[in-house]
Amino acid sequence: MSAQPSSLIEFYPGWEIYQQSFVKTVAQLSSEQLALPIAAHHWSIGSLLSHMLGARILWFHYVMGEGSSDVAHWSFDGQPLPETSELVTGFEETWQMIATALTRWTPANLGDLFPTPAFMKENEEEDLPPCTRGWIIWHVLEHEIHHGGEFSLAQGVYGLDSHYIH
Repeated sequence: MSAQPSSLIEFYPGWEIYQQSFVKTVAQLSSEQLALPIAAHHWSIGSLLSHMLGARILWFHYVMGEGSSDVAHWSFDGQPLPETSELVTGFEETWQMIATALTRWTPANLGDLFPTPAFMKENEEEDLPPCTRGWIIWHVLEHEIHHGGEFSLAQGVYGLDSHYIH
């Protein structure tokens, strides 16, 4: 008898912990704080958070087909700054999409290959060849770590509470 493979959610327990503390911090932000720039000549905190949501939606929904079409409305890239409550709900709903997928997938699914999205421009296709599920999961996670660091830096600059657990 061979053992059943574990679901991928077991490999990413820290992501859910990060998600929970991240959302708790976002929920404390005022509209004025969302408008603060990360740094001179850089996105606002709200734009950064919107960008992070957009990446989740791009990769998990549009590339890998996860979540319902309802999740697509949480992409705020290029839109006016959303309200704090919209960002919180967006992070919660997109996390549910991610967690549901990670629970369903097994290690055997990591090698599944996804073609370059049809909506990519011809010059962008070179930068985004077909990707495996494993690469996409890692990419979204490292994207959140990277931009979460920017968010944390802005929190420190403005004296806001950090989302990192001490």
